[in-house]
Amino acid sequence: MRNGLVFSVVLAAVWCGCAGVAQQLPASADFQDQQPSTRPVHESLPVPAQAGVSVPQPSSQQPLVLPSQPAPQEANASSADGLADPQLKQNPLTALREFQPEADEEYLLGRGDEITVDFAGRPDLQAKLIIGPDGRITLPLAGEIVLNGRTRSDAARRIEAALGTYYQNLTAQVTVTKYTANHVLVLGAVDKPGLVTFEGQPTLLEALTRAGMTPGPPPHNNAFIPERCAIYRGQDKVVWVELKKLIDSGNALAGMRLRRDDVIYVPSAAESFVSLLGEVGRPGAVPLTSSSTLASVLAQSGGLTAKAGSNPRIQVIDPTSGASRMIAFSDVLNPVKAREFTLKPGEIIYVPQSGFARATYILERLNPLVTAGTFVAIAGGVF
Repeated sequence: MRNGLVFSVVLAAVWCGCAGVAQQLPASADFQDQQPSTRPVHESLPVPAQAGVSVPQPSSQQPLVLPSQPAPQEANASSADGLADPQLKQNPLTALREFQPEADEEYLLGRGDEITVDFAGRPDLQAKLIIGPDGRITLPLAGEIVLNGRTRSDAARRIEAALGTYYQNLTAQVTVTKYTANHVLVLGAVDKPGLVTFEGQPTLLEALTRAGMTPGPPPHNNAFIPERCAIYRGQDKVVWVELKKLIDSGNALAGMRLRRDDVIYVPSAAESFVSLLGEVGRPGAVPLTSSSTLASVLAQSGGLTAKAGSNPRIQVIDPTSGASRMIAFSDVLNPVKAREFTLKPGEIIYVPQSGFARATYILERLNPLVTAGTFVAIAGGVF
């Protein structure tokens, strides 16, 4: 009897302890690190040989969405469209403002930048250098030093550390004499598509002006201000800007600040296209024709990278309504099921990294001046 009583007391104590621990766990406790699959990408698509968003990885099999948004429906053979119609909260220009970097953001050195390294009290050690394509410089004695992506003060500390073995009490100062790496890429309906280099912080209007806006209709043939343009940043961010409406309303965001290596795409008035993001070879805009399929636009964007895995869940988003579809890559390659997946101009196609089978975009519908803001990928399950 006594042993039984002791056992009951111990069991009750353990139970209460477990309950207390469970109550103290944070909401993210069931997020576990997942190792992305190393299986090769599916080889059925005729894609060029090119390679390429890390997001938190929950262990839950259900996609994570904001409380006010329903989960996206998954496309299948019986319901190919499977469209969700979430009621998105109206947001003014907050997302567009947050997309632009701070006005005083410190410059990061890049490949091709010309720099001068001065040492206090040691003019004989002054060096004028160019950061190579590999992001390195070479100094006598110290050898190679990686400076790509570093601030000027951080670069000075790295140089001091590298030379510290040979010189005592060195104080280095790094100055950029030519900003070769400080550029953005402008594509689409502009007069001179290509790289636009800046001495200061890039801005949208200056980039478009220097790329040359296409002439308007006769007889005046004045520079034609694009109705809208897209700004791509990395593999997982895109923002649409209704440029003409911003200019006509006098909104300063028409000249929003850009970040180095942003890609600006200006569509022509008659052009239809979709945006490819995530684990594809060449993220960006792909023209949409009457014969375009999901498989063909994936191939045009360079195909899937190895990080996408063998059968990723591809998300197709309509930014104007917030509707979302989830489509298995194996269904894209199925000749019968592939006919059910139609694309509309302006849709965003997102390929998640392997291990995030239901990565979804949180869309914030902005006011009429901005069609869609920055899209943040959030994982919603594992393969």
